[in-house]
Amino acid sequence: MTSTEPSAETGTTVGFEADIKPLFRPFDRGSMKKAFDLWNYDDVKDNQDAILSHVAAGTMPCDAAWPADRVALFRSWIAEGSKP
Repeated sequence: MTSTEPSAETGTTVGFEADIKPLFRPFDRGSMKKAFDLWNYDDVKDNQDAILSHVAAGTMPCDAAWPADRVALFRSWIAEGSKP
């Protein structure tokens, strides 16, 4: 899939700035800042597998599990090549 091809699920390409970064609240960013910055594309891309593992298991964020649609969106972003 190239960056111009749409996601089969959404009809659009999933990108970090528009779709993924907004999933992380200021509280989430502050909680993880010692390890990496959830609002930084490179940090999230470098840690995407660990982040996915935790959000899919419901252990991240620490105060409440993400709904299934958010996990699916994050998973789609990775599957589409983790576009900026």
